[in-house]
Amino acid sequence: MTASEILQYYTDRQSAIVDAIREIVDIESPSHDASRSRAVGDWVERQARATGVDLTVERIGAHDGDHIVIRAFPGDGKHTLLLGHTDTVHPVGSQQQNPTRIEGDNFYGCGVFDMKSGVVLMLEALRYFAVTGTQPVLPITILLSCDEEVGSYSGRALVEREAANAAQCLVFEPSADGKVKTGRKGTGMFTLRAHGRPAHAGLEPEKGANAIVEIARQIEQIHAIANANLGTTVNVTTIKGGTTSNVIPEHAECEVDVRFSKMAEAERMDSEFHALTPFDERVTLELLGGINRMPFERTAEVVAFYEKARDLAASFGYELGETQVGGASDGNFVAALGVPTLDGLGIAGAGAHMLTEHILVSDIAHRATLVTLLLISE
Repeated sequence: MTASEILQYYTDRQSAIVDAIREIVDIESPSHDASRSRAVGDWVERQARATGVDLTVERIGAHDGDHIVIRAFPGDGKHTLLLGHTDTVHPVGSQQQNPTRIEGDNFYGCGVFDMKSGVVLMLEALRYFAVTGTQPVLPITILLSCDEEVGSYSGRALVEREAANAAQCLVFEPSADGKVKTGRKGTGMFTLRAHGRPAHAGLEPEKGANAIVEIARQIEQIHAIANANLGTTVNVTTIKGGTTSNVIPEHAECEVDVRFSKMAEAERMDSEFHALTPFDERVTLELLGGINRMPFERTAEVVAFYEKARDLAASFGYELGETQVGGASDGNFVAALGVPTLDGLGIAGAGAHMLTEHILVSDIAHRATLVTLLLISE
């Protein structure tokens, strides 16, 4: 089929695709809710088996639910990895504030943009091959993690396992105004704790070692680690401490979010944080956390992959831009292994993590066509 014919195929299927997106969005699955994660997994498995493709489905149980690995068109060589997640940031009941609905071209729903509509796109690509009797140029592996939104603590190993034999990776995270993402910052999440000495705040304050004062002084030092010229950001995001109003605080802590664009900056961040020492010698510091995701760098291989996608999009009159963003995804893990990766292949929309979250119905067939062309092109 030509690009135009594939576009027409998905245009004809648009109503069915919308129905499938509505179904998966209506299964609320916030991170850390294992039972709801498994309910989404059940839906995905049913839909995958109903595509008509000969495939296998592996369910890997974790504390937060089930990770899902779908393998289709097996072969001896490398595969194309389609990457996404089933967890969302929205607590159960959020649908009351952002009900699943279509208003004009906007298809609203909690998790519809980030990234349940992307899950449906993956399944629709499988269905296309069954309906047309064609095959992709490489075997396909779909990996859907259940804890991406909270750091991929159990999902990371699976992502890296599947990436190890991947020739290329398509990440179905939300697009950025329709643009794919050819670069993402790496992330680090640190917690710095100060352990001081309690004392009566009125009678003998000098006998105490104030943990909150220590953390306050550390914050200024922590923020100085940032380097705007290199795109490295460091932000204290939470702080807590103390026990009651008339006691010199024995404990205090702050959480720190760090973002960086280069591997060298990741190493510097880690070194700087581990070099922190107390201003008050009576206070001890405890550092938790660390670098979570390495940066997804815009390498020559990534640029070539994007240019291929851009040209395929142009073949049916679809303009595909690119951008680099500060947020990270599981695509960072894949890109760090040197696998050519395109992120942000989800349907165009806006409002990720917000109660205005939506996709554009008019983009569904175009995005599905682009994905299919990427899977059938050498």
